[in-house]
Amino acid sequence: MEVSNEVIIHAARLGNVAVLEEIVQTGSDINVQDAKGYTPLIIACYNGHLDAARFLLQAGADVNAVDHGGNTALMGVSFKGYEPIAKLLIDHGADLNMQHGNGGTALMFAAMFGRNELVKLLLESGADTTLLDVRGLSVMDLALQQGNELAVELLTQS
Repeated sequence: MEVSNEVIIHAARLGNVAVLEEIVQTGSDINVQDAKGYTPLIIACYNGHLDAARFLLQAGADVNAVDHGGNTALMGVSFKGYEPIAKLLIDHGADLNMQHGNGGTALMFAAMFGRNELVKLLLESGADTTLLDVRGLSVMDLALQQGNELAVELLTQS
């Protein structure tokens, strides 16, 4: 018996691992998308649910799935500042250099929003500092625009 997409997405939003386990046992698609293209993994990560993210990855969730804007789970956690989840995603093969619809990367989000532990993690993991967004701005340009001195320092050292 397949479970509706709304139930899967809702369980991910709440981080309800027990319900997600039941859903996986029914054979339902763990990579379903809602109307905005969010997958259960993207939703769980964006809402800070480490255990749910771990379970979904172990159950076969696509670590590099994108929503309709081209955002990945790694981009979402870089924006929000969830370092443990970012580490989990990276350990499961998240593409550090994927660019969303406007050319932004996880590293750009981390630098713009002052998530400097994530800037450090992404740099240590091999994120590309030379990529440009659609306006032609690099991660360094964005960090400078935001006055994020620590990110500028980290980027200079990389």
